[in-house]
Amino acid sequence: MPAPVLAPFPWTDVWGQDAAVEALRAAVEDPAALAHAWLITGPPGSGRSTLATAFAASLVAEGPDDEATMRQVLAGAHPDVTVLRTEKVIITIAEARALVERSYFGPSSGRYRVIVVEDADRMTERTSNVLLKALEEPPEQTVWVLCAPSEADLLPTIRSRVRSLRLREPDVASVAELIVRRTGADPAIAEQAARHAQRHIGMAQRLATDDSARARRDQTLRAVLGTRGVSDAVEVAGQIVQAATDDAKALTAARDDAERRALLHTVGLAEGQAVPPAVRSQINALEDEQKQRARRSVRDGLDRVLTDMQSLFRDVIMLQFGREESLINQELAAELSVLATAWEPERTLVVLDHLAQTRESLERNVAPALALESLLVTVTSGRMP
Repeated sequence: MPAPVLAPFPWTDVWGQDAAVEALRAAVEDPAALAHAWLITGPPGSGRSTLATAFAASLVAEGPDDEATMRQVLAGAHPDVTVLRTEKVIITIAEARALVERSYFGPSSGRYRVIVVEDADRMTERTSNVLLKALEEPPEQTVWVLCAPSEADLLPTIRSRVRSLRLREPDVASVAELIVRRTGADPAIAEQAARHAQRHIGMAQRLATDDSARARRDQTLRAVLGTRGVSDAVEVAGQIVQAATDDAKALTAARDDAERRALLHTVGLAEGQAVPPAVRSQINALEDEQKQRARRSVRDGLDRVLTDMQSLFRDVIMLQFGREESLINQELAAELSVLATAWEPERTLVVLDHLAQTRESLERNVAPALALESLLVTVTSGRMP
């Protein structure tokens, strides 16, 4: 498949979404066609946030030649663009109210004020209701852009107030080509990473450039395939949770330390100096925020493992129905073929159903180790506990 033609700046980082880019460019150029609330949906890694930011840059700029303003937006430094990207489990009512309040200010220097809400699916019903009035009757020069995996992830009342734009899923070859261009990775590794990431661009880039991430994924899936009883299930579940926790710490530790040092510097304290009571509340608030972010990071890591496991048993069911040409985990084809022969399709479907239930359980804050142990017992027995 030929590579998509790159759109002009600021759309150059949007990959494989030509129809969506053209729709948004047309809206920017024709104010009469510009909706004041948009919902950009697409699977994780499809480029929702990148597209939303490029749209915001085009809206705020005085025209296609105003690159200075557009670069300011892309750098996250323009006063007329507010982006809410939460690293917590949910978007809070307080955060939503702050956005609504900001949406009623006119633009300070650009043509529009733009409010971008990434992961809008993390709003509870009460939080979503805070946005309803602002989405229905926004000020003339305010544009809302919500991002979510699908329309079904938002309330019908929200969906009725926005113009929806659905992104397409890029194919493996296109994602692999993008990774090669961005990172210089070996094309074979880039293709494997794109396949294993199931076309999620961010995850594919990490797998292509991080040997340890690729090794962890392979070890985890082989451990799942090697689970033979309850004791194995308990051990492998513990290994998965520990790996997700260690990975989250590795991703957040440097950032946490930098944030703490920056806060201490702001209040005039040197590293190691005693924190006075007047500042302690700010330190505590920062630590609470970092803990919430760490919990979210662990949960996202576990969800990634479940996605990888889902691809494993999806491959098994494909083999059971004679579809050998589109395996995600081609490197494990021999082991998966043995499993596909030994199991009935009904057993594979039971495992896939329990995988979906496990994902829901983790979202409800069920203890990760218990949820994974239950899932792995199903893998070994073919029956729900």
